[in-house]
Amino acid sequence: MAGLIFVLTFITVLLVFLAVWLFFTASSSQDVVRQRMEAVHKAERRGHVDLGVELVRDELLSSVPAIHRFLLKWSWSTGFRAYVQQAGIRTKPAKIILNCAVLGLGSFLLMGMFYRELAIQIAVGALFAMAPLAYVAFLRRRRLRQFEEHFPEALDLLGRAVRAGHAFTTGLEMITKECAEPIAGEFRTVFEEQNFGLPLRDAMLNLSERVPLIDVSFFVTALLIQKETGGNLAEILDGLSRVIRDRFRIHREVQTRTAQGRLTAGILVALPPLMMFLLGAANPGYMKPLYEDVAGPPMLYAAAVLQIAGSILLWKIIHIEV
Repeated sequence: MAGLIFVLTFITVLLVFLAVWLFFTASSSQDVVRQRMEAVHKAERRGHVDLGVELVRDELLSSVPAIHRFLLKWSWSTGFRAYVQQAGIRTKPAKIILNCAVLGLGSFLLMGMFYRELAIQIAVGALFAMAPLAYVAFLRRRRLRQFEEHFPEALDLLGRAVRAGHAFTTGLEMITKECAEPIAGEFRTVFEEQNFGLPLRDAMLNLSERVPLIDVSFFVTALLIQKETGGNLAEILDGLSRVIRDRFRIHREVQTRTAQGRLTAGILVALPPLMMFLLGAANPGYMKPLYEDVAGPPMLYAAAVLQIAGSILLWKIIHIEV
């Protein structure tokens, strides 16, 4: 009877999730306008542009106004919205949070059908609840990595355009046409913002906020200094492009020299749970005291904590920032 209740609860939650998902997918025709005018509000908050009136409100966190107002009460909501935008996906933050809640609750109820240990149910539920956030983090990291790798090419193109006598804004437009994503998309946003009347300084600062990379910060800072003090912009861009390429070369050399250490760390992290799984499959009676004995579960919890701590330390050792 209890198993049937769990199954019905899971099916009900799944149906509610599908209904809310379909409701949330109704896109508004003003999404593009909100995204573009967000740049104007950033400039207003800096104090460089005074529009006098508020043209549009901030980009919605959810298509449902009540959920949007609820999320705005939390300070982390705007930061999470920027995090999702940096991943290059159009999914609203409320939908991602809903996915986390449904996956976590559904897996928690499903595990209750097979395991009586509450700790196991909570652990599996938390793992599945973190899956959408991990996917967003993966997409964000991959997108920023692609931007960073192709950024020197965009700087070279911009430098050649300036050296040929074109205006800086014309060089931005050339990047949107010649470079691949995500370079083209981000510089297209810069070009459209300054076309809408936003000062170039604020458009470039918006770029540094949308793309939180140290190379982009150097580029924006160098450009703003050159605009105020003068100088050869083409040489500045060429020098910055050369520095970025050298940094990537050093990073790849470090990755090559630390490959053995990273492989060793991966084996050390994967060995305990893998051996536990293999021993449990080959001889279930051998592992049974860890679950049935009074001292078994506390030992498992302590081992899990130590395993996580050791994994973090190993990651810190092999991760060398260049």
